[in-house]
Amino acid sequence: MGQPVQAQEGRLPLQDLSSFKSAGSSWQIAGDVSAVLGKANVLKTAQGAGVLVNLPGKKRHGQDLYSNLEHGDIDLELDYMMAQGSNSGIYLQGRYELQLLDSWGATAAPRSGDNGGIYERWNDNMPEGQQGYEGYAPRQNASKAPGLWQHLKVSFQAPRFDAAGNKIENARVIRAELNGVVIHENLELMGPTRGAIGGNEKPQGPLRIQGDHGAVAFRNISIRQFEQQRPQLAGLQYTVYKFKERFRPDTDLSKEKAEATGAAAGLSANAGPLSKEYVLQYKGSLRVQQAGEYSFALNTQGGGGLLKVNNQPIGAGNNVRGKANLPAGDVPVEIIYARTGDWGVPSLGLFMAGPGIREFYTGDAVTPDQTDPILVDASSNTILRSFMDVPGQPKVVHAVSVGSPDKMHYTYDMDKGMLVQAWRGNFLETTPMWHERGNGTARPQGALQRFGTPFFTLGRLSGEQAAWVTDSTGTGYRPKGYVLDEQDRPTFRYQIYGSAVTDAIRVTENGRGIHREITVTGPAADLYAKLAEGAQIDMIEKDLYVIDGKAWYLQLQDAGGARPLVRNSVKGKELVVPVRGRLSYSILF
Repeated sequence: MGQPVQAQEGRLPLQDLSSFKSAGSSWQIAGDVSAVLGKANVLKTAQGAGVLVNLPGKKRHGQDLYSNLEHGDIDLELDYMMAQGSNSGIYLQGRYELQLLDSWGATAAPRSGDNGGIYERWNDNMPEGQQGYEGYAPRQNASKAPGLWQHLKVSFQAPRFDAAGNKIENARVIRAELNGVVIHENLELMGPTRGAIGGNEKPQGPLRIQGDHGAVAFRNISIRQFEQQRPQLAGLQYTVYKFKERFRPDTDLSKEKAEATGAAAGLSANAGPLSKEYVLQYKGSLRVQQAGEYSFALNTQGGGGLLKVNNQPIGAGNNVRGKANLPAGDVPVEIIYARTGDWGVPSLGLFMAGPGIREFYTGDAVTPDQTDPILVDASSNTILRSFMDVPGQPKVVHAVSVGSPDKMHYTYDMDKGMLVQAWRGNFLETTPMWHERGNGTARPQGALQRFGTPFFTLGRLSGEQAAWVTDSTGTGYRPKGYVLDEQDRPTFRYQIYGSAVTDAIRVTENGRGIHREITVTGPAADLYAKLAEGAQIDMIEKDLYVIDGKAWYLQLQDAGGARPLVRNSVKGKELVVPVRGRLSYSILF
């Protein structure tokens, strides 16, 4: 057995079980894992390393798994996979459970016992039905299907104790994200949740994974602990200058007349007598306990600024941020706040983070953006046209987003006849589109699954390995809008290669995915449909594919007898199929 890892931060090695204490027989290391849709509590494994798997059963009674590492304040990030109908949990410090559950397709409002919930505390002395209390439900159901990897990020603050061991501050979940959706923020944990390793609380405890409730797998377990003392500003002296012109970073302030000087206990934009048209310069030391790389961001609300640390320029302007490698000890610091107008509330402060130090802030209170977000609900079938951002690509400028009361929504690109993305949860935020002048862009508000860079769904290929069409030249592509059915669900229409196309997309039962049916009149003999692209595409059973490293499923229902093909592409793999007139498939995630 290898030596247990006691590193302060980094990815937990999963070459064997040596990072854990006395792992029970239900736990193993595998190279890959997959679920079987329709079969409860089943995960299949492949030989290798890198994946932690729990397979409890009648012959191997499951038990909880405890890390050798003990933690206080922590950022935890990992991928996990649920078997169908399975149940597990992650106990921070062995005491505060974040529930893992197969909540795919659940339509009721989430509860604390659902996937991503913070489980209830428990009192056996209370009457039946009243024992559970103080649990926290996730803000929305962001769960994926069994057999798909789900991504969890948690920032946890351990309880605080005085020198005598008395608790003086409760533990907190600062933030938790599931599949890219914020499900918790700034939640106070009054005490251990049900099933904790003890009714007591401590500054440190192990990471604990529940192992007696069902099949579950984990990979890419990344732990970052925050145990070092924060750097502190010391010996601050300020000087205020009257300044009508726009401040330039190369300005020599020693040649300017000072309006006021003095000692400062901390940073503030209001240290001097002036309220506008001034420059405020701070000089002092930053007391660094731990050598290493530090990151900085300067809050200069209502003005601009400049930051130097250890005589290294970090940045200047309205968005000052950067990094510096610092030795332990006192290093010089210079901070400038420049207010040349009277707009905004003047505010100055400094964000800092470093080795073993979670980002913190010192200075004036940050005035939050007072703009109320503009949210569009989909309590009935809802259609909204907008721009839509695609990372690393131009905006989709003729995007049609379709919302469903089943909490499953999608975006369609009218310029390419493409299904761009689908998401589970809330519908759209349109603040960027409708606030003030706006930029026309809407944002999905749930667990988002993108289906690749924008591409034409239909294309003609001279051979099975010919490159996919990249633009409309020679296609005769003409969008023809959409028609609504009796439930206000659109069917999109367009012409391409001389054929008329209808494209009907419908939400599947319980919002578990979407079903798509494409009909082409008189298709050319060499017409293909591109159904998916991704780094990896695997057929796990007949006509069922898992896409892009187990991110989503594609179930092919009717290809008119045509044979689908997984082929190589510039981006990895593509799933294409000849079009025989009618094509239908479902996307599940």
